[in-house]
Amino acid sequence: MNSRDTVLGRVRAALEGAAKPGEIPRAYRRTFDQPNLDLLVERLTDYRAVVHRSAGVAGTVAAILPAGSVVVVPPRLPTGWLPPTVEAVTDDGLPAARIAAADGVITAAAVAVAETGTIVLDGSPDQGRRIISLLPDLHICVLRPDQVVAAVPEAVARLDPRRPLTWISGPSATSDIELNRVEGVHGPRNLHVILLEESDE
Repeated sequence: MNSRDTVLGRVRAALEGAAKPGEIPRAYRRTFDQPNLDLLVERLTDYRAVVHRSAGVAGTVAAILPAGSVVVVPPRLPTGWLPPTVEAVTDDGLPAARIAAADGVITAAAVAVAETGTIVLDGSPDQGRRIISLLPDLHICVLRPDQVVAAVPEAVARLDPRRPLTWISGPSATSDIELNRVEGVHGPRNLHVILLEESDE
């Protein structure tokens, strides 16, 4: 018998005769209002993200990034989203140092929650690996209105729990031991969200 078997045997012995867990309550909200895009913008702005409401991604990206900027993009990012003024480097397994050295990253999103101001990436081909949204100092995230839901349960219902989910509520921020706000420790210091006014493929 190995240590694992010993520990599991003790757990089984301790649980013998214990009451079985009861039914899990599922009485949380199931119906929701239409998502409020203005509320999403308000929440994102509160979290120090910069929101651009635009019908054109490429023009907005060109306004955010200086000419000659190098950006990392996931494999299936729509090419029409990239202005000719930036150099796009597709992540095909780029090393961490190459990703971190880029001026920014551009991704799509899976869903956004108006109530909490949260954007979720799920690693789809237009969003890419989690690492590309964490290492560059600037993240530009493009969001369609039909991807916005009112509340978290709606977002969870749309997501596949088997995918690598990254939940973003504004730029990376934490507090040091003296409760001073520190930005950029666990992700990008700057988050720009392009909320499309209409479809831009």
